[in-house]
Amino acid sequence: MRVVIAAAGTGGHINPAIAIANKIKEEQPNSKIIFIGTTRGLENDLVPRAGYELKTIDAYGLSKKINIDNIKKMTKTIKGFGQAKKIIKDFKPDIVIGTGGYICGAVITAAHKLKIPTMLHESNAFPGKAVKLLAKKTDTILIGFEEARNRIKNAKNIVLTGTPVKTKKQYISDKQKQQILSNIGLKGTKPVLLVFGGSQGAKAINDAILNIIKNKYDLQYQIIWATGPNQYDAIKVELETENINIDNIKDVKIFPYIYNMEEMLNICDLVMCRSGAMTITEVSTVEKPAIFIPLPNVSENHQEYNAKVLVNIGAAKMILNKELESINLNKFITELITDKDMLKSMSQKSGIVAQKDVQDKIYKEIEKLLH
Repeated sequence: MRVVIAAAGTGGHINPAIAIANKIKEEQPNSKIIFIGTTRGLENDLVPRAGYELKTIDAYGLSKKINIDNIKKMTKTIKGFGQAKKIIKDFKPDIVIGTGGYICGAVITAAHKLKIPTMLHESNAFPGKAVKLLAKKTDTILIGFEEARNRIKNAKNIVLTGTPVKTKKQYISDKQKQQILSNIGLKGTKPVLLVFGGSQGAKAINDAILNIIKNKYDLQYQIIWATGPNQYDAIKVELETENINIDNIKDVKIFPYIYNMEEMLNICDLVMCRSGAMTITEVSTVEKPAIFIPLPNVSENHQEYNAKVLVNIGAAKMILNKELESINLNKFITELITDKDMLKSMSQKSGIVAQKDVQDKIYKEIEKLLH
């Protein structure tokens, strides 16, 4: 099988694309797969690291504003269509797959013009502009959440597959949990709150948790907190002004980044985080109750729609960015994390959303489209 995959920008677009490529390779080891991206996004690191060739084109998200900068971007994006068409013509793929983002506009359109089968994967509950605009030209659209289906008009074929993630649910005994906590410097049997804001951190979430620690509230829970690499040093300095050593805070462990996120998700009692599609999928996969704080000012407000997938079935709570305030947040966390019956109910509901055998479902749709 010869496959072109379009993925650019964030890990939320690129990681599902790599998972799809890996599944194709697993099923058909002789497959030839290339990625098309830009010179600016995370694809330049993640795609080669995964062992795949990356070709780049000019592509930009277009704005309705008319100014010199946007006219330049539009001109380059039109040029990108020609670049994509040439790559596809030269490679002669059996199928072209896009995983969302503006890169898909040029690549899927070029493939459609060349009469090559096309597929898009949309991981968000509220589909992005690219997927909506390309729906008519795309043979099959795969969705991560059922809620996306009615928001995509004029599509030929929509299939719910879920979004591929590496995270898996694990059974961890109380003894194992205590050992894992001990390994990172936490002791005791208080419930565990896991806090993170994506790979770069989230300043609003960080500020709220920082204030809880600085005000030395009598915590009835333990905190495992990933600040994001770019914010860790500033938080360390801020704590030092209060004579607090970042490495020696009772019931709190702070990291720039959590590399063993699967393990941390499985041992925690409650998650507090943003609500990107990958995060929502991981949380539901490990069946954890969550407090979601959607990232504001993102395209189509899609993080709020993602959060509502779990909030609407009682598996999660949502706090808006503008509502974050440390005293009320601490009270809210305490009431929730100490209510074992509520946490158990939310966990059970969270698992309902999780799709099983996601990669298998996606590969089955690829085969269907080709045959």
